[in-house]
Parts: sequence; C-alpha cells; structure tokens
Amino acid sequence: MTDPWVALEPGADPAERVRILRRAHETFTTVGAVPRPVRSVVAESWRRSARAGVVPDGTASVELSDGDLGAYRAEHPLARVMPLFRELMGTFAADDEQLLAVCDAQGRLLWVEGHPAARRRADGMNFVPGARWSEAAVGTNAPGTAVTLDRPVQVFAAEHFTRRVQPWTCVAAPVHDPRTGRVLGAVDVTGGDGLAHPHSLGFVQAVARAAEAQLALLAPARPAADTPSLVALGRDEAELAHGGRRIRLSRRHSEIVLLLSRHPEGLTGDELLCALYADESVTPVTLRAELARLRRLLGPELLSSRPYRLTTVVDADATVVERRLGSGALTAAAEVYAGPLLPGSQAPAIVRLRERLARELRAALIAHRDPDLLADWAHAPWGEDDIEVWRALAAVRPSASVRARLAALEAELAAPSARAGARIGGATYLQRPPV
Repeated sequence: MTDPWVALEPGADPAERVRILRRAHETFTTVGAVPRPVRSVVAESWRRSARAGVVPDGTASVELSDGDLGAYRAEHPLARVMPLFRELMGTFAADDEQLLAVCDAQGRLLWVEGHPAARRRADGMNFVPGARWSEAAVGTNAPGTAVTLDRPVQVFAAEHFTRRVQPWTCVAAPVHDPRTGRVLGAVDVTGGDGLAHPHSLGFVQAVARAAEAQLALLAPARPAADTPSLVALGRDEAELAHGGRRIRLSRRHSEIVLLLSRHPEGLTGDELLCALYADESVTPVTLRAELARLRRLLGPELLSSRPYRLTTVVDADATVVERRLGSGALTAAAEVYAGPLLPGSQAPAIVRLRERLARELRAALIAHRDPDLLADWAHAPWGEDDIEVWRALAAVRPSASVRARLAALEAELAAPSARAGARIGGATYLQRPPV
C-alpha cells in the first residue's frame, strides 16, 4: 500500500480485506501479535487500546445527557462551526445513509446527525451524543484515534478494536484552535465501506481546515500590544505568540522562556544553569550560547541580560492553570491543562514544576469528585495508568468499562513481576517494563 493512512489500496476487494482483518483481529486479541497486512497506524492503535484495558466486546459509556449535554455543547468552541459542518457535510451524510459526528478533545461525541436509519443502527453501539469514544475508552475508531494522534484517520471495518463497531467505516480529522494550535475535537463521517477511499480522507480534512479558518474569522482581533502568551502544556516544544508572530521554540529555549516568564525580576546565569542542567559539568559558555541564539530569535526588545529577563509579562498556560486552581475554578483549570508541562524536559526546575502542577490539579479533581473531570483525566494519555484517579472515578461513576479498567490496573499493581508501581508527583502510576 502506497499510503499507510488510506485503508484500501485501489482495486482491493473490500469483502476479502474484511475477512483478513477479522482473522488478524482475532489473532491479536488471542495471542497479542499483529499479523500482516494490518496497517501500522492500526496495529499501534490496537496495542494502545489493549494497554488501556479496552475489551473487544465492550461498548461506549454515555457520560453526558439531557441538560448537562446541552450546556456543555453550547459553551464548546466547535458549536460556532456546526452550521459550517452541516452545510458541507450534512447533505452528503443524509443522502448516503451516513452520519456526521463531532467530538471534543477527550473523544466525547457532542453531535451525531445524519440519515435516520443510520442513526438507529448507531444507537445500538452507543454512537450517540454524550458518549465517550476516545481511543482509551472504546479502542481504535476514527474520531477517538484522530484526537489521539492529532491527524486525519481512516478506520475501515474490522480495523476497529471493538467488535460491534466493525460493520462500520469512519473517517475523521482533528480541528484546532487557530490561535493556540490546540486540538478542540474532531469532525467525523461514519458509514459503510465506501468511505474507505482516499477522497473521503481528503474531504474530511478539508472540512476541518475550513472550520479552523471560520474559527479564526470569528475570533476577536487581538490588539498589537496584547500580552505575549506561551503554550507549553502537553508539548515538548513550546510556542510563543508575540507581536503577531507565533514562534516555535526548541526544547531548551522553551525551558528558558518558561522559567523567565515565572521570574519577572530575572535570573542570573548561575541560577539558570542550576535550573536547566542536572549535569554540573555544563559550563556558562554553553548557556550563553543558547541565550544568544534565543535573543536572535526573539529580538533584544523581548530578552535582556544582567540579569536575564523578559522585558514584558509573558502569560504561560501553566501559570493560567495555577491561577485558576488558586481561585477555585477547577473546571476552567482542567480545560487549559492539555497535558504534562514540557513532558520531554529533564531540566531540574521544569521537572519540579511539571510534577507539582500535575499533583495539585489531580488532587483537586479527586477531591471535587466530578465524574466528567475525572473521566477526562483518566482517559487522557497521562492518566490512563493513574490508579488513584480510576478509583475515584469508579466511586462516582461505576460503569462496567470503568470497573473493568480499574480491575485490570489493580491486578497489574498486585503483580510486581509484570509491572512495578511508581510514584510520580504524589500519584500512583503503573510502570511498564521495556518492550
């Protein structure tokens, strides 16, 4: 196959491919091996699904209903582009007995619209508004895998991890906030085998890009003197928005800008050395070279020296989370938290900040006992092995899928030869052995 993101190569027999995939799926769920010709994107998703405790005969859980669903949808950014989705995709879905679906960044379906017969069939697998279709909840599927990978995905028939979804084919693409680049959710078309075509993948991606362009037009203009912002949560390389520019920073520059944003009074070279390098053999010359490159990138009007400091306030997303937590706005804090702070960084000061922020947020979530907020954390990549959060979630939402996942984690915790428990930031996670 020339394009690994396309489910069927030209001329392939869909029925024969379904038979092959079903045998491959049975082999994987029985012995854990993925035989050819399963696409790599699907094989990797199956492995993630199995690690998350998804069972092939499971189904999605409905987490939002009635008034809660309506209120959540009304406030969600993608509500502003639903008219565009319906205009571009609604007739297409209705005419071909397909479904238009839109999910949030956690894989919860917000809207499911389309042909009445298709909707009735989809109801049988809980492909309904308010249900969580994240990859960690129901396994490989286009909307859930699209937000996991942050790229357009096509999932054909028995490539789905959950068996009751295997009669369907779906195509989804993530939609991003045009100002921050964060994933807001995904737009999806679900239907029959005819969707396993390169054109459907390009079509859904084009719709997602159109939605992002529409969101950019609807966003209020930012004044030129607006406070610079730094996005560093859930990404190894931060992005700085300043003076109409969006600057992608290297990992080291990300660490420096983040630390300086938290110290408006500035830091000396020695203080930065201690904050950035665990290796005491690193010399001041190395740091000065990094700062010289950063000054050329940002300009001397933003970065000054003696001490090193930013000449204006930079509002980092990690600081926003701390500020909202401090004021008791837990839901608002959780919305900003897009993942661990610069997760690949080993700078001592960043590690401490990353662990403290995660520890304080998850402690607040556990204490607050809101099932939706706990589920968002538990189903996120950074929370899939957080046994204490899964215990808290099971206490307030004891669904079959939650109980099954918790039981799997408890069993693994009780088997130290398979996996050892690790304490990170005050939380109990399960540490997998090297593969």
